[in-house]
Amino acid sequence: MVPRAYTSDLRTEQAARTRERVVRAAAAELAERGYERTTLARVAERAGVSLETVKAHGPKRALLLAAFEVTFAGSEGQESLAARPEGQAVAGTTDPEDFLDGLVALVAAANERVAALWSAFTSAARSDEAVAAELAALLDRRRADLRASVDVLADHGFRLRAPRDEAAESLSYLLAPDGWTHFAAGAGWTCERYRAWLRDAVVRLVAAPPPGDADA
Repeated sequence: MVPRAYTSDLRTEQAARTRERVVRAAAAELAERGYERTTLARVAERAGVSLETVKAHGPKRALLLAAFEVTFAGSEGQESLAARPEGQAVAGTTDPEDFLDGLVALVAAANERVAALWSAFTSAARSDEAVAAELAALLDRRRADLRASVDVLADHGFRLRAPRDEAAESLSYLLAPDGWTHFAAGAGWTCERYRAWLRDAVVRLVAAPPPGDADA
């Protein structure tokens, strides 16, 4: 007889794998087709599961949020990039130059992954009140995360060019996925050029490097 605990663990693992397939399929469909044109039937076909299985993980607005979280941060939930191991590794860097390079690289990579989904998210929010509420909550969490990022910049010796909240709003604008869409997807910039622009913009508009730094 198979132990019940083993059977339960196996079912949990299988359910998690199915959930991941559905969410990643939804992410691909939403990025390619946008919110309005994405259907649960297409998500099911792409994930290789039944429509009823997808509906069990829906509705579509819930899949949109899950897809955004997984694509941006690597897993579902409200954990920010800064709280993940890669974010903590950047925050733990003691050299100001290395810290800024790491911060920019982390955000640029996330923006590249999520830019198309961000467009679907903001577009859906204009016509769906529930999505709009989710977007508003996400933006509130993002502002809190960026205020914390401003504090970490200051802890690394950077001099804020404006009061904390204003600096955080400036950083929020610069680090938004829309920048990647404009420069990389729209203007054809390489990842390297986008990162260089982003780094320079943070230094010029948000926080000056410590005295003696070459960028100061």
